[in-house]
Amino acid sequence: MTVAAQASKATAWSKPAFRYLLGSDAVTLSGSAVSTVALPALAVVELQASTTEVAVLAFFGQLPNAVALWAGALSDRHPKRLQMIASDLAAAGALVTIPAAALAGALTVGQLCAVGIVLGVAKVLRDAAAISLLPALVDPGQLHDANSKIGAVSSVADSAGTNAGAALVGAIGPARSVLADALSFVVSAVLVRRMRVPEAATVPRARTSLARDVADGVRYVARQPTIRTVIAALSTLSFGLAVMNTYWAYYLLDRLGASPSVFGVIMGVGGAGGVAGALLAPRIAARIGIGPTIIVGFAVSPLAQVPLLCAGPGLRWQIVLAGTLAGQLFWATASGTSQRSLSWGTSDLSHRVSLWAVNSALAVRC
Repeated sequence: MTVAAQASKATAWSKPAFRYLLGSDAVTLSGSAVSTVALPALAVVELQASTTEVAVLAFFGQLPNAVALWAGALSDRHPKRLQMIASDLAAAGALVTIPAAALAGALTVGQLCAVGIVLGVAKVLRDAAAISLLPALVDPGQLHDANSKIGAVSSVADSAGTNAGAALVGAIGPARSVLADALSFVVSAVLVRRMRVPEAATVPRARTSLARDVADGVRYVARQPTIRTVIAALSTLSFGLAVMNTYWAYYLLDRLGASPSVFGVIMGVGGAGGVAGALLAPRIAARIGIGPTIIVGFAVSPLAQVPLLCAGPGLRWQIVLAGTLAGQLFWATASGTSQRSLSWGTSDLSHRVSLWAVNSALAVRC
């Protein structure tokens, strides 16, 4: 067997730099999943946030997605590893202010909003750099395998982090639980620093204005019928989910009387559905096609909200909501994996960050 044939059979896991990236993604997602449980519990249970304050907190958390278009262009202009490391350290620095303020008795919803903005911007900048760095870490024939592994590991990390968050919140309280997320970003920065990436992959291209780069990316996406249709559908779905997600945690913690630990378990069960969706996405797409997989994912997300209309307090409804969330995230993850594969298959390397940027600017996690 020739060297080329052996390389074609090797998976993305054979690349050490990709393993560091995968580890970095896994640890940050695990930590962020802890905060997914801890921050709502902190706002609703300990700070007694009103519905208006919860809505404002959610708004500021999603606001950084608006800079995704610029983040994609920035990642083509600056060293990507440096951008990832700086983003990780900025996120860690913002997070440690929460337990510090809570210890001093000075924590407010306003501070949570400020931290949410910093975290959101850091995540957008980091993800833009990571996705544009991926083609330099693996061979072209390994990109689909790399995306599949990233999706599966992300779902596992999210599920594990959510369950860990539930346990931590119950054991040490929501404010101190946030330190786990801060530590995850520090570990991520160390892993990214250990990557060995060819310098050619991080050399910026000929400079044009940032606004022009963003406009070029948007025009490119607008000229691609398939990608344009998927993004239009995603933006419509995301608008509705953004409204729902604003009050999801508040509704369970306040109106349905779920404890922070129970809330974390519900989210963890949902994350397990996401794990299954990521692992089975290639088989589902092979059986029914990429297009139908995306369509089912779009259809299931709004339908999964119907049980909320009937839900009440108690274990029975908690089980129903956990199962519904698992089904929703199963199809959302399978659909998302198919969307990434579709984007990689219908665009050239120079425009993939633009596709990600437009997608991120519109998307709200299901």
